[in-house]
Amino acid sequence: MQQNISLAPYTTLGIGGPARWFTQAHSEADVSAAVEFAREHGLPLFVLGGGSNLLVSDAGFPGCVVHIALRGVQQQTDGEDVLFTAAAGEEWDAFVAATVEQNCAGVECLSGIPGTVGGTPVQNVGAYGQEVSATIASVRALDRTNLRWVEFNNAECQFAYRSSRFNTTERERYMVTSVTYRLRRNGEPLLAYKDLAQHFVGRAERPTLAAVRAAVRTIRQRKGMLLTPNDPDCHSAGSFFKNPVIAAEQAEQLSKRYATMPHFTAGAGCVKIPAAWLIEQAGFAKGTALGAAGISSKHTLALVNRGGATAAAMLALRDAICARVAEQFGIALEQEPVYVGAEPLA
Repeated sequence: MQQNISLAPYTTLGIGGPARWFTQAHSEADVSAAVEFAREHGLPLFVLGGGSNLLVSDAGFPGCVVHIALRGVQQQTDGEDVLFTAAAGEEWDAFVAATVEQNCAGVECLSGIPGTVGGTPVQNVGAYGQEVSATIASVRALDRTNLRWVEFNNAECQFAYRSSRFNTTERERYMVTSVTYRLRRNGEPLLAYKDLAQHFVGRAERPTLAAVRAAVRTIRQRKGMLLTPNDPDCHSAGSFFKNPVIAAEQAEQLSKRYATMPHFTAGAGCVKIPAAWLIEQAGFAKGTALGAAGISSKHTLALVNRGGATAAAMLALRDAICARVAEQFGIALEQEPVYVGAEPLA
């Protein structure tokens, strides 16, 4: 167990103060030991994965941070499917690449997403028409309330848009150590997302899984959503805001004022509005800056650290955007990255 370790280098935003206590867990025994340490010392505990969906307080974290570093991937054939069980510390994009190389379909559109395997069921990671909830067979985790190991099937994970039991009803109760995905061998790639489908327009043959993975990474890079060295637009936590889901009646009223407003059905009586469109209409264009905090020049949803930004600066930009969108549209934007530590008082 180490003391006063800066968390900024462990995040893609490169922002954050120190952890009072810090340890890396390379095994499930290490995970249990870290929880016991926090209990014995009366400390709050935070589980750190790839750091790609975090905004850490400038004051850091006053308790114990456990960096999940469990590695390893196992697989077994089940009829036409292949079950891949990946440890929570495995790099997500490397895992996706390995499944595509074996011609197994189901997560190819999730290529290029930063972070680790353990974070995917927590947030129900999704992009370009796919969500991990469509392929997750089970999740293994430690129950912090009784230090027992549990396994959840897909239904028990309670997946919804960008959520699960792990970040809603039982937030901070479970520590994910491995995830099993059911993928289809020799399956067809998914081309449900408009930008991705257009990438292959005019080609006679249906694209391979490898071609779709490459296309997704190209599109993500064009939007500044692929971690690329020396690219200032990559110092982000990915999409900073969730696409809001509103009542169909409210969407209908808004569409009378904004005839070109994009919208998508999101279940009975609900409509999803792209957060990026709302932000741009509210006057925040790509490349907008508020000191060292700014909006990516490639993607409106990504708030970036332009160099030396603090968590307070990121929150100030967030609040300015949310206030303008709420005032203009009556819609409350919801932050997607997890905030670690106490937010400063307004």
